[in-house]
Amino acid sequence: MTVGVSGQSGTKNMFSAGTKNGEWPSYCGDVRGSRYSPLDQINATNFNKLEIAWRFKTDSLGTRPEYKLEGTSLVVKGVLYATAGTRRAVVALDAATGELLWVHGEHEGARGAAAPRQLSGRGLAYWSDGKDERILYFTPGFRLVALDAKTGVPVPTFGKNGAVDLKLDDDQEISAWNAAGQWVPDLINGEIGIHSTPVIAKDVVIVGAAFREGMTPKSMRNNKGHVRGYDVLTGKRLWIFHTIPMKGEFGYDTWEKGSAEYTGNTGVWTQISVDEELGLVYLPVESPTSDYYGGHRPGNNLFSESLVCVDLRTGKRKWHYQVVHHALWDMDLSSAPLLADINVNGRAIKAVALPSKQGFLYVFDRVTGEPVWPIVEQPVEKGNAPGEWYSPTQPIPTKPPAYSRNGVSIDDLIDFTPALRDEALTLVSKYHLGPVFTPPVVSKVDGPLASLTLGTASGGTNWPGASYDPETHTVYAYACNACPTPIGLVPPPNKQFSDMNYVAGTAGQEVHVSRGPGEAAGADAPPPPRPGSPAAAAAAAAFAAYRRLNVQGLPLIKPPYGTISAINLDKGEIMWQSAHGDTPDVVRNHPALKGMNIPRTGQPGYNVGTLVTKSLIIAGDGQLTTTPEHPRGAMLRAYDKATGKEVGAVYMPATESGSPMTYMVNGKQYIVIAISGGPYSGEYLAFSLPSGEERAVSDAGR
Repeated sequence: MTVGVSGQSGTKNMFSAGTKNGEWPSYCGDVRGSRYSPLDQINATNFNKLEIAWRFKTDSLGTRPEYKLEGTSLVVKGVLYATAGTRRAVVALDAATGELLWVHGEHEGARGAAAPRQLSGRGLAYWSDGKDERILYFTPGFRLVALDAKTGVPVPTFGKNGAVDLKLDDDQEISAWNAAGQWVPDLINGEIGIHSTPVIAKDVVIVGAAFREGMTPKSMRNNKGHVRGYDVLTGKRLWIFHTIPMKGEFGYDTWEKGSAEYTGNTGVWTQISVDEELGLVYLPVESPTSDYYGGHRPGNNLFSESLVCVDLRTGKRKWHYQVVHHALWDMDLSSAPLLADINVNGRAIKAVALPSKQGFLYVFDRVTGEPVWPIVEQPVEKGNAPGEWYSPTQPIPTKPPAYSRNGVSIDDLIDFTPALRDEALTLVSKYHLGPVFTPPVVSKVDGPLASLTLGTASGGTNWPGASYDPETHTVYAYACNACPTPIGLVPPPNKQFSDMNYVAGTAGQEVHVSRGPGEAAGADAPPPPRPGSPAAAAAAAAFAAYRRLNVQGLPLIKPPYGTISAINLDKGEIMWQSAHGDTPDVVRNHPALKGMNIPRTGQPGYNVGTLVTKSLIIAGDGQLTTTPEHPRGAMLRAYDKATGKEVGAVYMPATESGSPMTYMVNGKQYIVIAISGGPYSGEYLAFSLPSGEERAVSDAGR
């Protein structure tokens, strides 16, 4: 359903120009993953003067408020487009005032309620041929919808009445387990969906896929996350790339014992990048079923956890690089690949750089797939889980160096005081510590309870990705340095719970089905369990092991907890690294630390994204704090992109939950960011300079 509020006028298409004209026409600003804008009206001298220009609350866009608004808006020709609310509605706003122009929402009933990735998602895509203008987005129930950008009305000539059913024409029958325990075709309950955005390049719409979190899956069998290309005008499928190869295709033999036939997942749930000039698409592929145990899928398992380059027009594979062999750590390729034209030792290279949960930045020639600097196959520890298949080596980049912690050793533990250190040593004595690629262990009550490492599910750089500055050839990446993940394996309680040999869990504790953060919360889903109810208690218990990894409430790992790093791609070197965010309240106010002068620690988190402009790096806090300078809330911060020095910060009532973007309308620059979390429901905040201040900046530049 679409509701129009006011009219708009159209002008020439600006999609391929990226952000050069003060627009933000794609999720990352452009289809190259950059998150860069050349705007500089907002700079180091005036960032602290920013004020809220407008705000848009999303509570009414669904049957209940949303507390996990992850969208990044688009702005084209003075109109801001975004997804919002538990309905995943599409809204068009006046980019200067925030006035609602139109809203569109889909009611998907049982199919929406069963979707693995619900809520508002992360955004949408814009397309124009200079006359026709369209907004395309994915519904929670996995439909691709095309809307008239001026009115929000579905385009009747696209697909069927404006939508393509993505559960069809996928070279597989989307299926689910029925009440009798049979795997049967089921377009309502079949697990597949997506929460990222379509990517459009040269009239081709590229579509990935996502699933539930795979720590305790019901089965080793699941639907597969193939990638497809569609005609933006008609919705006709143009091509498909099988992320799990079919019999006779390259890579099929890396799934031993016929495991390619039944293994699922292996989708592309994060942003896809495109080189429009070369006609190449870069696919960052996730883990297969399941995240932590792969005994039922022996082999290296192409193309899981691989960067795959395919032809934009045909979907044919050009090259691939598998960054993790036989995935066991939930090291999904979670960030948009960054396309960078760099110069290494006098040699011009069209490169692609891939941030990662491991804190490695993998850099390749994006034409050939050859690493720019050597990536060496290093021997890694072999685990002891019965029936598991282990790769003897894993690829480790030689340059750039890791920009975040990606393992846990005794040296990484909290050391504010000797007493806290001793508590940390006691806590980890029941865990198996190790570097990156330390394998999961079968959990035992008397130890080890689990492997404990960093750079897995929630370390390094996650879905918000990084930013790339084409002026300085520098990548700016936030990373979580204090997000250790315990990986223990236990047998499922029975075959009805799961037919896997092992699932994630801790010995002596009840095993809980893990759910993705976007599930069972959408507008068509049942209400979430009330606090204090048995269902709420069970959900909380599923993550109890993670909460216990602290020392008197303090992070187990010593600071810095969260950082932003500047990595120069011409040199393959880290130029600077800054702690991002105020020291958490639990550290600042802890009685055991009273009187101690602790340098700013930064904050742990996985939802912090960056924006790079002519002179600044901009990012919001991922945690709430209360300081003498501001009430409880979060800050939107700016750093000098050359030095990493913080040059300004403005208050927000909630944390960054979607990455910031920027644009200019009527001579005024704006920064828009999604905030939400805890008791604060989703809201888009727009910042700008006070009236008249932008003219002062313009006059000063003359």
